[in-house]
Amino acid sequence: MATVLSHTEFLAEVKKLAHTILERNPGMKNIAIIGVQQGGVVLANHLMQQLKFQLPGKEIPYGKLDITFYRDDLHKNMLTPDKMHLPFAITGLHVILIDDVLFTGRTIKAALDALLDYGRPERVELCVLIDRHEHRQFPIQADYVGMVLETAANEKVKLIKKVNDLLEVELIKP
Repeated sequence: MATVLSHTEFLAEVKKLAHTILERNPGMKNIAIIGVQQGGVVLANHLMQQLKFQLPGKEIPYGKLDITFYRDDLHKNMLTPDKMHLPFAITGLHVILIDDVLFTGRTIKAALDALLDYGRPERVELCVLIDRHEHRQFPIQADYVGMVLETAANEKVKLIKKVNDLLEVELIKP
């Protein structure tokens, strides 16, 4: 395993992403943040901390999206669903969907399918920490990207929780 982002670098990328989101959406009016279980929720939690720090007192709707039953690889192995938490209506909102790694696009396609079962957002944007763009299988691209990482198709990129809740992004070679 090789470390792609240390905890300090991870936090710097989160701060940069939060700044870009705020720059493009001053005041965060009519915007909801939704993290895709599981890695996307970890990133979204940190993004929410940064957004709240930048906009003290501002209530930003925040939810967690479980895509387990929307995945096209469910038949390969039985997955245990995560806890869905969307405590607000998404119809008419500008949703920023958060995920840790954008690889083939299949996870985001499943997330969009799941999201549309909960309403019809005005607009959906995608924010990812890592974009592995050379392996896309669906025409999906992120609106906010922490970093682009060139990898082999058989390598894995994971957001990993270390000792003392420190987070790192690691490249795992077969």
